[in-house]
Amino acid sequence: MNTKPFTSGLSENAVMITRVADRQWHALDDDLVVGRGHAEHRPDGRLFVSIDAWHNATFDRLAEAMLAELPTPLYTVVDEADVELTAGWRRAGFTIRRREWEYVVPTDPQVTGLEVVLPPSGVTIVPAGQADESLLRAVDRAIRDEVEATVGWQSMPAEVIPRPEGDTIVDPSKYAVAAAPDRYLGLIRVVTVNRPRIGLVAVRAGEQRRGIARALLAHALGTLHRSGFTAAWTEVHESNQAASALFEGIGARPMSSNLELVR
Repeated sequence: MNTKPFTSGLSENAVMITRVADRQWHALDDDLVVGRGHAEHRPDGRLFVSIDAWHNATFDRLAEAMLAELPTPLYTVVDEADVELTAGWRRAGFTIRRREWEYVVPTDPQVTGLEVVLPPSGVTIVPAGQADESLLRAVDRAIRDEVEATVGWQSMPAEVIPRPEGDTIVDPSKYAVAAAPDRYLGLIRVVTVNRPRIGLVAVRAGEQRRGIARALLAHALGTLHRSGFTAAWTEVHESNQAASALFEGIGARPMSSNLELVR
């Protein structure tokens, strides 16, 4: 553990920055913690940083200390409405890499208009927890290869960027799928912690525009509605007009936007 104090040298009473653990920093003012910095590797292998500080000057000194000791590239995510925090990372040399809109999605089928939506002929919806894991991994890999070969993964939600080891199905029980007799054609993942969140809905390129995505949404949202949830949440990259149209077409409303910054 490196506990050597770091100061910017701007004044004799500079806040002291101390690395208190492998990826944790504290800003101290007369032994009072006035700011904290943290770095962590996400499952996709990228290194994300965060800072919580009382004042801009403290933020800047924490950032200076952290950036001096961490490898690049570095990433962070901020609420776009938090102008002050965004400005702090900009001062530290970060630039906007991507913007995602957060949507709130109604689950009531009478509101979404999905009450009569059925999958196309020859396609069935397999509920979450019942999918064949090998077929699930096959459709996930096929869809990812198609996306990478066309628009690229920068158009997808940040959390589904491929992991270094290539295993992108963390918990197969969270996925419902659209199934043909011999293979899966699409998938949807819903995770409920404090609130239900649609992390991914995707269909094989050759099977798109058949209503499969709407059928997957009808199933997932209907299941949530029957479980007592009135709304779900999802994120959509600002350039993904098809996904925006899909969600807005069932009554979803953009509530906020997040920025992913990179240095």
